[in-house]
Amino acid sequence: MLIRAATEDDHDAVWAILEPTIRGGETYALDRDMSRENALAYWFAPDRETFVAETPDGILGTYYLRPNQAGGGNHVCNCGYMTRPDATGRGIARAMVAHSLDHARARGYRAMQFNFVVSTNTRAIRLWEQHGFETLTRLPQAFLHPAAGYVDALVMFRTL
Repeated sequence: MLIRAATEDDHDAVWAILEPTIRGGETYALDRDMSRENALAYWFAPDRETFVAETPDGILGTYYLRPNQAGGGNHVCNCGYMTRPDATGRGIARAMVAHSLDHARARGYRAMQFNFVVSTNTRAIRLWEQHGFETLTRLPQAFLHPAAGYVDALVMFRTL
């Protein structure tokens, strides 16, 4: 698997990953009706570095890395990860997390923080914990899940 910086040529493949996750509305606090244009503008925003995970089967995952805050908080980074639905369970997310931790260290970040991990996203929570993340706090009923109703969101953190 090759994890590399994403380019404009990857927009179609990245949209094929973003769209089902956004439309599903279960893991990201994004408008479920978000347009392709707005979703790509969000994922490829100027404040982030965006990557893709590519195999002979094509682009199976994408993530971005950005400062979590500006100014005095810009030594802590934040990431967002998505995997193509048919690639779940193939180690794509695990590889992207490892890559992002290494890349963040190389960029001089001192920590990584996930601001809003939906509590029903147990696979992601387990993966973050396996990579040393701790839950700092729970935001009660902060996310309206389309099937489970109001659920908690977690703030997760680890030093680098």
